[in-house]
Amino acid sequence: MITIGSYEELASWIGKEMGQSGCVTFDQERINKFADATLDHQWIHTDPERCKTESPFGQTIAHGYLSLAVLPYLWNQIVEVHNLERMMNYGLDKLKYAQPVLSGQSIYMKTKMVDCQNLRGAIKTTIHVTMVIKETEKKALEADATFIYFFK
Repeated sequence: MITIGSYEELASWIGKEMGQSGCVTFDQERINKFADATLDHQWIHTDPERCKTESPFGQTIAHGYLSLAVLPYLWNQIVEVHNLERMMNYGLDKLKYAQPVLSGQSIYMKTKMVDCQNLRGAIKTTIHVTMVIKETEKKALEADATFIYFFK
């Protein structure tokens, strides 16, 4: 895990791989809870019996937004930020889903610092994230995530 305590320490990672997180498994229970939370009960996510006969995958798949929703959790496994007043998720750019995550599969995240700017005390970072399916080593998604940090 990388420990960061200042803008200078963050900026020193520009252009560098920052590391890899642990895994999160998307079992059917997690997928169903996400469906309940988002009101997205499309059968390809929530109906294992129907998926056996009608889905091209033969089983349910995780919501793409579920893969995205665990990004902050996985990011916190890679970087620990100290001396922080607050942090905000600012947005995503270039989000592309590459491969569906099947029920029961796990994903992990790889990261690279793209940019880091000090905007009068607000530190804007852009991190290229790649979510990888552990069982196949194929990309589930890629995006540029922007976080804003306010150090004390």
